[in-house]
Amino acid sequence: MELWPNELLSGQYHGSWQVRAEPETAEWLSILLPREGALDISLGRDTLEGTPGKLVLVNNQEVERCLVRGAPHESDILRLDWAIIAQAVAGFVDISPAGRLGLASIIDLSNADGRLIGSLAQTIVSGMRHNGPLLRSPIAMSNLSHALADLVVQSVPHRLSHLIGRKPFFIAPWHVRDAINFMHVNMARPITISMVAEAVGISTRSLETGFRSFRETTPSAFLRTIRLRAAREDLLDASNPESVKDICLKWGFFHLGRFSAAYRDAYGEKPSDTKRRQARSQRTPQGEWHDNMPGQHAIVSVRGLGAA
Repeated sequence: MELWPNELLSGQYHGSWQVRAEPETAEWLSILLPREGALDISLGRDTLEGTPGKLVLVNNQEVERCLVRGAPHESDILRLDWAIIAQAVAGFVDISPAGRLGLASIIDLSNADGRLIGSLAQTIVSGMRHNGPLLRSPIAMSNLSHALADLVVQSVPHRLSHLIGRKPFFIAPWHVRDAINFMHVNMARPITISMVAEAVGISTRSLETGFRSFRETTPSAFLRTIRLRAAREDLLDASNPESVKDICLKWGFFHLGRFSAAYRDAYGEKPSDTKRRQARSQRTPQGEWHDNMPGQHAIVSVRGLGAA
């Protein structure tokens, strides 16, 4: 049984305050539901404003800072494990998302899609609040969480939205599936695309054609993507003593500058930034606010487990 953690943060504040986000190792879809007051979420050049009647969706690792406004202010933040979102995307477009999905949006709860998303999110919040029944029903929690993820991926614009609603991909030919499996098993070895083609018993040209037809990418790009993802996992491991250069070489990127550029394009930061942040996070306990919050306030953190 695989467990998916959800977390609910409920807050009440008398006065405005802001906090700079420190992205955690864990990746979440944060669903912000202001009941009174407002939330301003800074994403670099863009800012999303959440007010009553609106819902804000954002990946926690894309947030730079959060400003809480209103006296009083009341809000709920429901956090879904990003793996649920990635699974939903893969289910619709047959592509495992790599890099940023661009799933940041303000949802108007007055229209049909918004009401449906808001209603489902609120159902989960209500079921978790005050030691609610969802905390004792992991199967129900899982079903609701996956239903919400499916609804968000279908309804909210993101980088892969254009692939949803198109004619579904056919099941990839055996040689494409075998090539993908071979790449995953051997991605830490110095394999070439010719070696991949030879391993599955077809020509390099046929392999290229299969990937372009059924994955909308090339074998080389696919291999680079999974290696880049593996490198990020190493960089996110605060206990990993390897340097950025060592990790770069380990995963087959022999030019540090090109690796850094590809990594930044995919994840929005340099490899050294990820490594440095994780080193800091190991020294600083996660889950604590380090800004002073004026006035009376209460934060309730509830973690639930859903089974999939």
